[in-house]
Amino acid sequence: MSTRREDGPGRKDGDRGPVPAGSAGSAGSAGSAGSAGSAGSAGSAGSAGSAEDAPSVGPVESVLDLLYAAPPSDFVSLRERHAGAARSAGRKEDARRLHAARRPTLAAWAANLLTRSLPEESRRFLELGRALREAYRALDADGLKELSAQRRSVVTALSRQAADLAREAGHPLSEGARREVESTLLAVLADPAAAEQWAGGRLTGSLTPPSEFPSGGGRAGPAPRERPTRPHDPPGGPAGDELAERRRRRRQEEQARAERAAERAAREVHDRRAEREDADAASRRAGDAVDRAREEVSAAERRLREAHAELARAERELGTAREREHTTAQALDRAEREARDAAREADRTAGRAERRDPRD
Repeated sequence: MSTRREDGPGRKDGDRGPVPAGSAGSAGSAGSAGSAGSAGSAGSAGSAGSAEDAPSVGPVESVLDLLYAAPPSDFVSLRERHAGAARSAGRKEDARRLHAARRPTLAAWAANLLTRSLPEESRRFLELGRALREAYRALDADGLKELSAQRRSVVTALSRQAADLAREAGHPLSEGARREVESTLLAVLADPAAAEQWAGGRLTGSLTPPSEFPSGGGRAGPAPRERPTRPHDPPGGPAGDELAERRRRRRQEEQARAERAAERAAREVHDRRAEREDADAASRRAGDAVDRAREEVSAAERRLREAHAELARAERELGTAREREHTTAQALDRAEREARDAAREADRTAGRAERRDPRD
């Protein structure tokens, strides 16, 4: 294991924070990556928005950092826009690299979020990992016990911060994604190669810690036993050499096929995991929409009940008014008839009086 890998990516003499491999002073470092896409809350979303508004034709490392600062749901569309911009600018190799970039899972994006948003905490976490590995190699039981207790508390705190950052950015983590973040952090503590990958801020999937810390420079294990010569081993000479060469080539071909199959399986797992996370996010959004629709239906039903009650009151008032109208109309008819009868009686009385007048 080289000193550079043990000290973390892009570091010399252990005197600087994590810097992604392949990015000399660009936006790949934890500090500058925070400004390129402070993935805390509006940070990553802001970077994603600016990236989509104007595809960059800047250094490919900076563009990659910008992509991995964006939420996974925006990754593919942004990647293709930037790759197209690089291709239009005649930078075919940059376009190829951008197009080959794999979309991170939600858990990997949240783990990347820590290195971009919390560079100082990330640096101290990497230092804790180096101290743990050194204590393991030195078989320092007391130091390992103390550091292991610190490891548990730090991993719990950082995974909680990653969940908070993801939620603030609008992409809350499920319980399974939280466990994947913790697995990645444990791997960073145990494995210098995992630490280097995480410090680069471009994880595409969660990391798995080894079953135990690597012994490194610790005590050597028992020497491998010498394999006994089997009766059917090929004899020496040209024929035996040719047979051994054919077997060697066959083993290499089988190994190459197995490696290709493993790589295809890993890609399939990665793609299915990303699809599952998208489905989970879509399910949560649909659930929220259903809840809102139910609230609106409840409010509409309440308003409908109130409207029915108001209608019933209005109908009752209308019935009362019509009954009063009918009663007053009947009273008016009677009064008019009585008035007409009284007028006729008055006329008849006046006529009789005139006929009895003696002057006639």
